Amino acid sequence: MKKVNIGGVPEHFNLAWYLTLKNGEYKDKGINLRWHDYYGGTGVMCKALREKKIDIAVILTEGIVKDIIDGNPSKIVQTFVQTPLIWGIHVANDSPYKTIEDIKGKKAAISRYGSGSHLMAYINAENNTWDLKKDLDFEIIKNLDGAVEGLTNGTADYFLWEKFTTKPLVDNGTFRRIGNCPSPWPCFVIAVREDFIESNKEDLQYILDIINNTTTEFKNIPSIDKTIANRYEQQLDDVQEWLSLTEWSQKLIDKKTLNNVQKELFALNIIPKVVNYEKLVHKL
Repeated sequence: MKKVNIGGVPEHFNLAWYLTLKNGEYKDKGINLRWHDYYGGTGVMCKALREKKIDIAVILTEGIVKDIIDGNPSKIVQTFVQTPLIWGIHVANDSPYKTIEDIKGKKAAISRYGSGSHLMAYINAENNTWDLKKDLDFEIIKNLDGAVEGLTNGTADYFLWEKFTTKPLVDNGTFRRIGNCPSPWPCFVIAVREDFIESNKEDLQYILDIINNTTTEFKNIPSIDKTIANRYEQQLDDVQEWLSLTEWSQKLIDKKTLNNVQKELFALNIIPKVVNYEKLVHKL
């Protein structure tokens, strides 16, 4: 049986992978697919791809684009979630900050440099016409638990993370959400190491076919809203809202979209150059 390692964040977006694994669908094709949770998000997964700890990553679009341009020998093979990620902008519940303007020049908690929380802090700054050199400051907190600690003890002032994942922390009074910042592109893609693509095209196609069959029908799975609410400790109405806003994809991200991602990252000085579409993607 062929062992394949895949990584992703342990969030509701990736429940379809858990369901297909639980059903043994990959083993039926002779594939031992091993899922690895990455609580630190995109930056940690980029490192894992480079170090060959994982073969495949379900990863934020902007983060993997940056890392491929920075030399990560991987390619995007498909969009996974077509809709934008809605990033909540959070502060500690007892902090004095009430508006986006209040956090201008304050310290943003980020999981690591190159992560989604880091890149989206730039997008938020640009959206609010801040000075990107003067008005941004960062504190590395590694993951969501680190953000709770950092915002609570004051080593950081605000934190961007997917709003439904952090909603329980808003509900219990740990965080206050002072705004939202949707990503200006499809949020998650599937990226694969180039050497794995070259030697495992058939297995990779099987994996994508299986997950795509599930995401196509995901919203129609009986009581899927209750399953998500229980598994991820979410309120049922929050899950229903999230499901109504989220669309999965079974196609390769298009050239126009990737050019828009690159133009934005280049304008923010996050990437040094804009590269050809073919440098970023592999069409199976």
